[in-house]
Amino acid sequence: MSLNGKVALITGGGTGIGRSIAKAYANEGATVLILGRREIQLREAVQSIRKELSNNPDLRYYPCDLSDWNQMDKVAEEIKKDYGRLDVLVNNAGILGDRKTILDYPRALWKKVIDINLNGLFYITQALLPLMIGQEEGSIINISSSVGRIGRKEWGAYSVSKFAVEGFTQTLSQELESYNIRVNSVNPGATRTDMRAEAYPDEDPRRLPHPDEIMSLFLYLAHHDSSEITGQSLSVQDWKNPKG
Repeated sequence: MSLNGKVALITGGGTGIGRSIAKAYANEGATVLILGRREIQLREAVQSIRKELSNNPDLRYYPCDLSDWNQMDKVAEEIKKDYGRLDVLVNNAGILGDRKTILDYPRALWKKVIDINLNGLFYITQALLPLMIGQEEGSIINISSSVGRIGRKEWGAYSVSKFAVEGFTQTLSQELESYNIRVNSVNPGATRTDMRAEAYPDEDPRRLPHPDEIMSLFLYLAHHDSSEITGQSLSVQDWKNPKG
């Protein structure tokens, strides 16, 4: 599924699912930009992806704080200056926070989780929308969760932030439909990541799929074949490629 000529930005692209999306897109010929808080992780991700792929991928990273809208505005300005377009935005960055009841949830941590998982998603999306609207084409993919669709106890700020991501997706998809920009959410399901291990420390990660194994939906949503799909809450587990 060729993505030649497309420019894609993945937040939280240094590790886990974000890194796998970056590699999958780069493997299909896209110019891939990854954004995250830790420069060392981002640099290592870029270096390792280049080693893993044989097509000399075009990769770049932006170390910054997603919850700082001034930094997001600067990233958007750099992308506009250097590339002049953005075809795919994957809002993947997020933190788990504590697995505690609402009663016992630390207030400072609640604010931190909401700032990264929800406010940061808003800041980077809003900063990049003029670029995507100007080209009247694009795909925005927001990473959700099963606990952002059905609430479960002791998932606190993470669950609440993902419910908000679902509302953000539905609202934005309607606002951008006339610009040919599609907006969808994706629940990756149980996957072998550090966040999953943090949430379920007693679980055997070897029984879970590696993020590299769940990329087909993310590739489809980045491709023009998905141009009619918007405002949907999709799940990797349930999804089947309409073209087989």
